[in-house]
Amino acid sequence: MKREFFFRRNLARLLLRLARWKTVGEVPRKGILVGAPHTSNWDWVLTMLLAWDYNIQIRLLVKDSLFKGPLGSILRWSGAVELDRENPGETIRRLIVDSETDETFLLGIAAEGTRSRGEYWKSGFYRISQQTGLPITLAFLDAPSRTVGWGPTFALTGDVVADMDRLREFFADKRGIRPEGATVPRLKEEDAQAG
Repeated sequence: MKREFFFRRNLARLLLRLARWKTVGEVPRKGILVGAPHTSNWDWVLTMLLAWDYNIQIRLLVKDSLFKGPLGSILRWSGAVELDRENPGETIRRLIVDSETDETFLLGIAAEGTRSRGEYWKSGFYRISQQTGLPITLAFLDAPSRTVGWGPTFALTGDVVADMDRLREFFADKRGIRPEGATVPRLKEEDAQAG
C-alpha cells in the first residue's frame, strides 16, 4: 500500500506541475470535505490529484449513474461512493457507521450537487456533520489562480444562516473552471430558519 501511495503522490505532483496547478492548506484526519465551486468534470480530477498529493483517501460521493462500464471501476478504485439520489439514506447510514469506527474518515461532497447553476446547495454535508459531530473542511479550487486546496476546518453550530454565511464568505472569491455554472452557497433550510 505504501508503494501505491508513493506512486500516486509523485504522479499527482507531476501532473499538477505540468498543468501549472498548485495545492495549498491542511486537511484533518477525520471530517466532511465540502468542495466548491463544482462547475466542470475536471473538478473530480483535481480533487483526486489533491488527495493523492496529500497522501489521503477521500470517500467522494458520486451519483450512481456514473458507475457504469469502465468509469465505474475507475471511480471505485479512486474511493468514490455510489449515491442513489432517489434514496440516499442507506448510503449515508453506512457512511455514518464507518465514520464512528475508522481512524481516518474523510467524506468529500460537492454540495452544489451539479455542475450547472442552481438555486440551492444540497444540505447532506450539513446533516451528516450534525449527526456525526465531524467538523467540515472547506475544499476548493480556484481556476484564475490555478489553486486547489483545503480551507478552514470548523464545527457547525446549528445556526444554519450563520454557518452558511461563513461558507459564503470563504467561497466568495473562488472561481470554478466554468464560473457561469456556480451556485452561491445557500441551503433551503436557511429560508425555513429565517421564516
